[in-house]
Amino acid sequence: MDKRWEVLAGSALFHAVPATALPEVLAFLQPAIISYAKGAYVATAGEPVASLGVLLTGQAQVIKETVAGDRVIMATLAAGDLFGEMAAFSRQGYWPATVVAQSDCTVAFLPPDRLLEGCAVNGQAGMQLLQNLLLIISERALLLHRKVEYLSMKSLRARIAAYLLEQQRHSGKLTFSLPHNRSELADFLQVSRTALSRELGRMRDEGLLEFYRSSVKLKNLAGLRNH
Repeated sequence: MDKRWEVLAGSALFHAVPATALPEVLAFLQPAIISYAKGAYVATAGEPVASLGVLLTGQAQVIKETVAGDRVIMATLAAGDLFGEMAAFSRQGYWPATVVAQSDCTVAFLPPDRLLEGCAVNGQAGMQLLQNLLLIISERALLLHRKVEYLSMKSLRARIAAYLLEQQRHSGKLTFSLPHNRSELADFLQVSRTALSRELGRMRDEGLLEFYRSSVKLKNLAGLRNH
């Protein structure tokens, strides 16, 4: 199997789909494979959407620009990650955000109508695809809800604490790597990088955490929860 198909088969969308059914399913879906150079626009907000994408190689970011022109990072994508699933099945018919390649990358675009018709080709595999798709959409909606919660917090420290505690729960460890660098995290929390760095420094000096580049160690969970 082509390595790109191995990534696709290992993605959340194809979770638990029988390996024996993959050739038949992929032949039916007929994904369009497109390569992008670093910095290229994979999708642009406001343009028509005809398919959802799965990142096969490289990294990309989902970015939303506010009316004031500020950039907000909605998600950071790695190989195997899905994007555009909500827009592809909505009535609006256009990309709600922009997807930018953070490195040279390759994307498989899947037509939504064929995903819905997958059961007609292979009932077991098609049903699993639909279940996976519903799970992905549900989890994405919950993630957006959590981000709204972050942004509704009045203080920067409260946003940082909530974000770090969420990452800690996800990793299950007190020391973990953040999915965003400092600039990306500042965009994600909608604050300036200077303000973010200053507040992280204060939290470090108060013994709440330690950090080195993208690695963070939480030293006082109770103290973080009190914010």
